[in-house]
Amino acid sequence: MSLFNVFRVSSSAMTAQAMRLNAVASNLANADSITSSDGTPYKAKQVVFEAVPIGANGDLARGVRVRQVIDDPSPPRMVYDPKNPMADEKGYVAFPNVNVVEEMTNMISASRSYQTNVEVMNTAKTMLLRTLQIGQG
Repeated sequence: MSLFNVFRVSSSAMTAQAMRLNAVASNLANADSITSSDGTPYKAKQVVFEAVPIGANGDLARGVRVRQVIDDPSPPRMVYDPKNPMADEKGYVAFPNVNVVEEMTNMISASRSYQTNVEVMNTAKTMLLRTLQIGQG
């Protein structure tokens, strides 16, 4: 794999992780929203990645991209609150299916992955600069 492909692979991963962080931020922002714009409880968003080839035809480098952003299929969180105007006939209010602990874990994982790819790019840049210095000396 070409050293220049390292930049392509890392940048594709950083773009994908940035989208993952945006989905986490959206999920956390709507964790306590009773209704969304369509009148139903907000559904947590999940980002689905896929590997894609990067570089020349004979190169084995693979990057990552976001294939799609899907709604989490788990049911809404039901909370008993009969005084709430949004309560059903049994007194339950449907809240979003966002698990704050899972979202925070997802955020830490995405953030660390992003940081790791930044370090990979910095290391590759340092290696290229030192290679140029060898040629000058």
